Amino acid sequence: MEAAEALRAALADHGITADVHDGYGLAVVSVWIDLLVWCDGRRFWWRTEWNARQSRPVYAEHPALEPVQAAQRVALRYADLRREHPAEPEERSACPR
Repeated sequence: MEAAEALRAALADHGITADVHDGYGLAVVSVWIDLLVWCDGRRFWWRTEWNARQSRPVYAEHPALEPVQAAQRVALRYADLRREHPAEPEERSACPR
């Protein structure tokens, strides 16, 4: 949970608001539509794209000991998704209800 909170704080330095949720030994940082970052205390990982040929998602990974660097990478993905989904977070949540 500490690593996920550190990532959330580092994302805030980029002007990105995120929420942290935990349970079952994992923390999830909810950033934007289609952008959830999981953390098990050792690493962060998030979906970056869909591989149509293999019919599966492609994930990026970063060590949890480097939340500032991970936040830089997540911020790049966030910028891409904001262009694809410009809706306000209240209108379209990253987590289905």
